[in-house]
Amino acid sequence: MTTASKKITDLRGTFELHNGVAMPYFGLGVYLSEDGQEVINAVRWAIEAGYRHIDTAAIYNNEKGVGEGIQQSGINREELFVVSKVWNADQGYESTLKAFNESLRRLQLDYLDLYLIHWPVEGKYKETWRALEHLYREKKIRAIGVSNFLKHHLEDLQQSAVIVPMVNQMEFHPYLVQQDLIDYCNAHKIQYEAWSPMMQGKIFELDSIKEMAKKYGKSPAHIVLRWDLQKGVVTIPKSVKKERIVNNADIFDFELSKEDMAYLDRLEKGKRFGPDPDTFDF
Repeated sequence: MTTASKKITDLRGTFELHNGVAMPYFGLGVYLSEDGQEVINAVRWAIEAGYRHIDTAAIYNNEKGVGEGIQQSGINREELFVVSKVWNADQGYESTLKAFNESLRRLQLDYLDLYLIHWPVEGKYKETWRALEHLYREKKIRAIGVSNFLKHHLEDLQQSAVIVPMVNQMEFHPYLVQQDLIDYCNAHKIQYEAWSPMMQGKIFELDSIKEMAKKYGKSPAHIVLRWDLQKGVVTIPKSVKKERIVNNADIFDFELSKEDMAYLDRLEKGKRFGPDPDTFDF
């Protein structure tokens, strides 16, 4: 399977999670964006450009700036989809509840649209998930999910979970497709989401993607981001430059052919640019 049947329309478009919540399929990631003016500006510019999905995490140390950017944008809270993640050191039941409240305080928000377990910390993620289920029942979070969970982590979690995760955010790009994992998530109605879609900038060095970009009159970034969405994968490219933030979203006036989608799928090398969830030193 190379393409998804989900409709891709515009920057405000959404994929529906299995609990009925609409998740914007394109957003701004703020990993490595410095807290303070840098991230405040990025969030404000993204919202001005039409973005409605902002993805941060406790470990990024910029939730305060993200919250400030949201406040300065003047947009209604209900129009935004705000995501954060519980860090590894805070995992466990009580510590997750505490970490969640601290994230909310820094973001100056009353609730989150999505809260994720950042990494599958062995021996802890089940208790962490129980805390997320509690927060979800309390309506403090509109959707709950995981990040960096491989198939065996998901299978293990679901042995005790009451609620199936709504999202799995993974490293995803042409060199790390993991189609089996995507298929597993699709079968269980777990929305797949990409981090590091640009392979830490390496996609700009690939002649095949540069050629494809020329063919469509687009940039290599546009090709990869469009591929994400056509595969039904939510994507959150990161930038702190206004021009790049605006330009990244210029992917709704073209469509990749089935052949080009299949070609990008075949670039799979199982190559990671980030940590391996099975060997990451927690």
